[in-house]
Amino acid sequence: MKTAISSFAVLIGFMLGGLVIAESGITLEGIKCVVSGAAIDATKSVDYLDGKTYFCCGKCSAKFEKDSKPFESKANAQLVSTKQYEQGGCPFSGGAVKADTMLEVAGAKVGFCCNVCKGKVEKMTEEEKLEAVFSKDAFAKAKFVKAEKK
Repeated sequence: MKTAISSFAVLIGFMLGGLVIAESGITLEGIKCVVSGAAIDATKSVDYLDGKTYFCCGKCSAKFEKDSKPFESKANAQLVSTKQYEQGGCPFSGGAVKADTMLEVAGAKVGFCCNVCKGKVEKMTEEEKLEAVFSKDAFAKAKFVKAEKK
C-alpha cells in the first residue's frame, strides 16, 4: 500500500511539472538534460560526484557515462540547480560570498566575493558563464560541496 501511494505521489508530481524527490530534497522542476538540453526524465540518472545527474533518455545517460568530460560544467551546474550541492566561496577567488552579488548562471544561483567578480560574469556569454563558474577548477575553487539534507 505504501509503495502504491508513493508511486501515485511521484506520478502527480510529474503531472504538475514540479517534481521534488522528497527523500533527498532534490528539486527537478525546470531541469534540462546535460547532453541534449531537453526536459529530464527523473527515472534517467547517473551517479556523479556524490550526487545524481539527470537526463532525458537512456541514450544521453549512456553518452555521459561513456565520457562525462564534455558535459562536466553542465553536470556541475545541474548539481547546484537541483540543490544537491551548495556553494562555499567565489569561483574566481575562493573568498567568502557576499549576499548582494548573487546571479543566476545556467539555472543555478551563485554568488561572488565582490562586485568586480560578479561584473566579470555579467559581461560573459551564457557559455562563458557556464565555464567560468562550473568548470572543474572553478567548481573546486568555489568550494561547492554536497548539500546537507534538511
